[in-house]
Amino acid sequence: MDRKGMKMNNINKKFWFIVGSQHLYGPEALGQVEKNARVIVEELNKANMPYTIEFKDLATTPEKITELMLEANYNEDVAGIITWMHTFSPAKMWIRGTQLLQKPLLHLATQFNESIPWDTIDMDFMNLNQAAHGDREYGYINARLDKRNKIIVGYWDDLEVKEDIAKWMDVAVAYNEGFKIKVARFGDNMRNVAVTDGDKIEAQIQFGWYVDYYGIGDLVEEVNKVTEEEINEVFASFADLYEFDYGNNTEEVWEEHVKVQVAYEIALKRFLEAGNYTAFSTNFQDLHGMDQLPGLAVQRLMAEGYGFAGEGDWKTAALDRFLKIMSHNVATGFMEDYTYELKKGHEAILQSHMLEVDPTFAVNKPRLFVAPLSIGDKGDPARLIFDGMEGEGVAVSVADFGTHFKVLINQISAFTPEQAAPNLPVARVMWRPAPNFKTGVHQWIENGGGHHTVASLALTVDQILDWTSMLDVETVIID
Repeated sequence: MDRKGMKMNNINKKFWFIVGSQHLYGPEALGQVEKNARVIVEELNKANMPYTIEFKDLATTPEKITELMLEANYNEDVAGIITWMHTFSPAKMWIRGTQLLQKPLLHLATQFNESIPWDTIDMDFMNLNQAAHGDREYGYINARLDKRNKIIVGYWDDLEVKEDIAKWMDVAVAYNEGFKIKVARFGDNMRNVAVTDGDKIEAQIQFGWYVDYYGIGDLVEEVNKVTEEEINEVFASFADLYEFDYGNNTEEVWEEHVKVQVAYEIALKRFLEAGNYTAFSTNFQDLHGMDQLPGLAVQRLMAEGYGFAGEGDWKTAALDRFLKIMSHNVATGFMEDYTYELKKGHEAILQSHMLEVDPTFAVNKPRLFVAPLSIGDKGDPARLIFDGMEGEGVAVSVADFGTHFKVLINQISAFTPEQAAPNLPVARVMWRPAPNFKTGVHQWIENGGGHHTVASLALTVDQILDWTSMLDVETVIID
């Protein structure tokens, strides 16, 4: 997957590479340890890493380790720590620093040499290359401290190891950035709906998500400030981006309705930027003063990297933004279970929404279409219509169980539908849940999974597990 998908708030972070050793081996050996470490860091940075790795220091005393960990905590540029036990590093030295570390931690269980040099190996080589020894000493302390750190095992120059490091880096950055997520709620939750509600205070404590309420009038006020010149400038860019589908409308009526959405987009973006909000929710039951439910406007903002969920679902909006950070906004977005396909051997779930299907899933050039919305009692909104791409990925949901939050994860196999749907005026994404349709649907329902999810074809189950482990939140894998 291309890791350069996200347009909004391009995040520049780095990871410190800290090497465990001790003074017992002498200055010559420590010099070789540092030299080897710098080679590994240099080569890793030449790979397709999403963020920079920086060799930081040799960790040889309790004082130095504690100093490094405290410095990492307060350095906003540092997203996490990667440790390597080149030699035997007595782990009592690591206790205090590890206790104080508040950033994600990766234990890279590797060795500088790929193979044992049987023709030349001696005790000097053995003492210098004690990763197998040092890993277990270091791992024992992390386990005893219940650090919930990531462990990646293998030769550092293997492609699989590099890919695993890159995936963890994405999780670590998202973990840190997750505590900065701010959600603007325009209106409350959809009336009588259970799963979209929840404890906002506990969500901030558990996940770091900050949620503010605004009446729809606050947005309407911003919409009224948008000028015709601003609208025309944005609208002019649409000809290259979308297929214009006038449907049953005249071109003039179609354009008029599309430009209403352009005004919403400009107003929403200004409102969100002014308050440092990176996610938002709307509610079709709360549109007083608006001509349409925001559709195209929301889709275009999601394409930029904003998190969103409909019906006032602030939890899913925050989760959407979080997973967009982790995936670099590649094939990741808000989704809703709509309709089953139950034909034997072809079972699947149609994912869609009233309007707001995320364009990062589009496999074809979206059609810009205007049609009535059967609910909301407002004007005909503009929206983008497309088919979703194929690929393996995850569907994730956060549920509030009153006493605690639960994160549900289901591996999915998305596919592009072969049959046309000429009368369906919204985008569609199709997927099959793992391990199979009946078990996947049954377990999701049995475990209280909501109808709103965030799906991603760029992330894996293991990455979501890495995140929930960092947070120590109950997690259910549908398998």
